[in-house]
Amino acid sequence: MNSELFISENISTKYAVVVLPIAIRKNYTYAIPSNLLEKIKFGVRVEVSFGKNKLYAGIVKEIIDEAPNYKTKTIISVLDAEAIITSKQMKLWEWMSEYYCCSLGEIMYASLPSGLKLASETRVVLAPFYNENLDGQHLNDNEYLIAEALTLQHELKIEDIKKILNRKTIYPIIKKMLEKKIIFLFEELQEKYKVKTISCIQLKEPYLSDSTQLKKAFDLTQRSVKQQEALLALIQLNQKQKIIKKQDIYNLTQADSTVLKALEKKGIVELYKKEVSRLNGYEEDVTDAGELSKQQVTAIAEIEEKFKEKEVVLLHGVTGSGKTRVYIELMKKAIERGEQILYLLPEIALTTQIVHRLQKIFGNKIAVYHSRMNNNERVELWHAARKNKPILLGARSCMFLPFNRLKLIIVDEEHDPSFKQNDPAPRYNARDTAVFMSYLYQAKVILGTATPSLESYKNVVEKKYDVVYMKERFGGLELPEIIIADMKEASKKRLMKSHFTPTLLEELEAALERGEQAIIFQNRRGYSPSLICKSCGWKSECIHCDVSLTFHKYSNNLRCHYCGYREKIVEECPACANPHLDLKGFGTEKIEDELQVFFPNASIARMDWDTVKGKKSLAQLINNFEEKRIDILVGTQMVTKGLDFDNVGIVGILSADHLMCFPDFRANERAFQLMLQVSGRAGRKHKQGKVVIQTYQIQHPIIQEVLENNFTSFFKREISERKSFKYPPFKRMIKITLKHKKRNTVQQAAEYFGNELKIKYKKNIIGPAEPAIPRVRSFYLQDIIIKLDKNARQIQEVKNLIYQIQVSLHKTKGFSNVRIIIDVDPY
Repeated sequence: MNSELFISENISTKYAVVVLPIAIRKNYTYAIPSNLLEKIKFGVRVEVSFGKNKLYAGIVKEIIDEAPNYKTKTIISVLDAEAIITSKQMKLWEWMSEYYCCSLGEIMYASLPSGLKLASETRVVLAPFYNENLDGQHLNDNEYLIAEALTLQHELKIEDIKKILNRKTIYPIIKKMLEKKIIFLFEELQEKYKVKTISCIQLKEPYLSDSTQLKKAFDLTQRSVKQQEALLALIQLNQKQKIIKKQDIYNLTQADSTVLKALEKKGIVELYKKEVSRLNGYEEDVTDAGELSKQQVTAIAEIEEKFKEKEVVLLHGVTGSGKTRVYIELMKKAIERGEQILYLLPEIALTTQIVHRLQKIFGNKIAVYHSRMNNNERVELWHAARKNKPILLGARSCMFLPFNRLKLIIVDEEHDPSFKQNDPAPRYNARDTAVFMSYLYQAKVILGTATPSLESYKNVVEKKYDVVYMKERFGGLELPEIIIADMKEASKKRLMKSHFTPTLLEELEAALERGEQAIIFQNRRGYSPSLICKSCGWKSECIHCDVSLTFHKYSNNLRCHYCGYREKIVEECPACANPHLDLKGFGTEKIEDELQVFFPNASIARMDWDTVKGKKSLAQLINNFEEKRIDILVGTQMVTKGLDFDNVGIVGILSADHLMCFPDFRANERAFQLMLQVSGRAGRKHKQGKVVIQTYQIQHPIIQEVLENNFTSFFKREISERKSFKYPPFKRMIKITLKHKKRNTVQQAAEYFGNELKIKYKKNIIGPAEPAIPRVRSFYLQDIIIKLDKNARQIQEVKNLIYQIQVSLHKTKGFSNVRIIIDVDPY
């Protein structure tokens, strides 16, 4: 792009520090032209150039008087009249950048809806002096096709050219045409958000305000029956509704667009476009939340009292104790005070039921923000938050919205690992960030759960947080009866039927006979996790990752759950040609299949990532189960997370051992939480339910603690082990992962990185070492773990050192392409 586009002779002495939505450590400063000085202020987006020929929409962080020590480019244009972010949002971004070792640009990119993130898009234009007769003789067929298309369309996007030529690789062709000076490239900033409009119609004056004039209108249309029908329909609708869509007229009459245009030409009607919101309003009548139980009244009073002393209160209530009703009452009071509420849930799977319940009470005062919204919907919700929408509910990304009056933050199921963002940066924990937000906004935080995280409960023990207990189920119902099914004993006696103990099958049969429903939990999707050859030991593996491919029966293919690679199932072993290949292990798809054999008359469905990909598929599945059109629901972790069904008589946990044997210091904590959470789905409304846990280790401490629903015992034992082995919450951890497509390169880079760290912090370093899965998406991995005391100064020193080593590594020959991922508070 011509650099003259960025030069202005009329430059003021003011400069703007601009945050760009890219992963660069520092922010760049741009000169402000005099003609834009009044328009540029904190929080607005500005069009700037970065690099040789890229345009970005950056956000103005601050305006300064002093020029930087490098030649500045000039801001090209201003995109907003008002700031799209708040000063508190910027402070949150700065804290996250420092704490989680990432750039402000990465946080900006994660925070803004795609519709507000602009970047340049390469377009191709014909050279101004192109002569088809002369220059066309020097072009091959592909080049001539492009030139011919450009004479008709003036400009083309790269994607357009790919379609014209019907080929994926077109850059060599573009390069040759550039060299021949047949075409030029230019970059244009693309605005992704578009306002939604509807086509409307209304009577024109004098007919709109003076009904006596309508006779003239009918006289003008007497030769056209269709025009008179359309006019009559418009007059009728005008008496019932303020806004009349053209589609309303089409639905009532046989008129089409030519009829309405004829009425417009005669001066009878006016056709216009009206902006409308994409956010669906709640149109039903709101209802009362219902009576509070004595326990709930007490919990509300205790929370309000404890908020006088502490910013954060842990609401520790057993499953089914009615924590959501407590949240509702506290939200009502906050709305009466004119405050905003942020309601965080771990996953989109939870929002369907809770949103419906909250909308019945709060109506249009609540808005939902999640990953399945389209870009335009997200932009509209962003602006709704800025305009003080009372309740914003969603998964972790919801916390990036621009709040003005945020005073209450609810983190439901605070223990859930889904609150941790693993990839890409920022790799933040939404629960911990919410606690910082409470300081920033002077807000209060409720952490709600039946199974608190060790970090949160340790903060209670140390008096950093306060706690309120809800030890009884709503309505006085008993907690479910937990039955331990001994798989070792059943296997010895050859009583196992596929993956089911006799105990589980008998309880399932009894529940179905009583007209009750069942939930079966298996924390692995697909049909079978590996396809192997018994003859030579071959097994199906991903070509990009060091993992087995999982067989999916429904699509009849093998899939990698890490990179998405797929291949057809083979008929014989590729190594030894043995035609008899075995499927080992089992996932939700296989369980669904086998249960249909044992219970042929039951309606069985599956809830996992494969069945809820569609925007409405999850809501439909939950609705079908609620309305008892499904007898048995087989699911992964999705079924454990707060879903509330009133006819579940039994819950089955198929393989507790897989949960407890995972190679992770949090394995026991996760297993305890998952088993208690999924148990809580049983017998929630009318009577006590049952939970059957299948395990080979019936004496394992976790199994016994789940059996007794004994969180105190679990906490004391687990916290003691963490202290002995110097794990969180007693230590802080930073995980550094290095990635490269060559194993030797990443090993050498990791050695370099580790050695540099060990010069000063040798006792704190574990590794470098290959992780359990050493290659993912064709990249070989090396991990370095840093364990640190809770010393803020030392932690900051280590973060600074990591950055210095990172810069030094990338300057070392051979290591410039090694990717480095820094994860603060991993796992």
